[in-house]
Amino acid sequence: MTVGMMAEQTAAMALREAAGRLRGAGIGTATLDARLLLLEALGVSHARLIADPGRPLNAEQARRFDEMVARRLAGEPVTRIIGRTVFCGRAFHVTPAVLDPRPETETLVAAALAAAEAMGGGQLRLVEAGVGCGAVIVSLLAELPAARGIGVDLSSAALRVAGQNARAHGVDGRLSLARGDWLACIAPGVDMVVANPPYIASGEIARLMPEVRDHDPALALDGGADGLAAYRTLAGQAARLLRRGGMALFEVGAGQAAAVAGLLRGAGLGRVRVMDDVAGIERVVAATR
Repeated sequence: MTVGMMAEQTAAMALREAAGRLRGAGIGTATLDARLLLLEALGVSHARLIADPGRPLNAEQARRFDEMVARRLAGEPVTRIIGRTVFCGRAFHVTPAVLDPRPETETLVAAALAAAEAMGGGQLRLVEAGVGCGAVIVSLLAELPAARGIGVDLSSAALRVAGQNARAHGVDGRLSLARGDWLACIAPGVDMVVANPPYIASGEIARLMPEVRDHDPALALDGGADGLAAYRTLAGQAARLLRRGGMALFEVGAGQAAAVAGLLRGAGLGRVRVMDDVAGIERVVAATR
């Protein structure tokens, strides 16, 4: 397909043709992906596209759309192509420096909000280890207007993305960002520690889907020889930082809940609970000091 051919197409025709190309490449979300890319190329809302499917693409829009479809065909995720994703109903800017937040991580946010409610809400002090793009801590602060948070990451580039997302959602005045090795830089007295640390075993990374393996930063994926390296550090740090009654909530990979629960108990935390995600996979392990 050439740009010249694409420029003569209406939006509906372009969408149909691109979806067919993506479907032919075995992409299961072909129609959705094509629609999201077309909206980006046109710079319009979904409602606007529905209202005017016969609008023609000009040469620049055709070129941009063709380029984005080619990138998707090469295995690049849509979120990486358009530079943002939706998490807990909010749009978050993402770059190659940060993990693309997954829908299953919304389970961590839901569990943390329930824990905050059980604590009475109010002026809670929250800390996220490995803040990445900030999706988790920003979502929590947006729902807990009296809470304050600290996001820690080893990557300066990730911290810049988190700061941008905090400003976009109006919580930057209540979120501090710090560069550090997990939680070594945080003072005790924390109400809640949350983390979605790297939990893929080093030897499994080469077998991940290309969309993950080739586009998420290795720092956010590699959990060491058994996938549990970060949890060994975080369990002890959380036990040191949490006030009595405070909680640690960690996202875990499939099949890791029992091992992580054991690490938390070994660090002196109690009342350990495991929560499933929407697919029925044990996804969050929570413990109380």
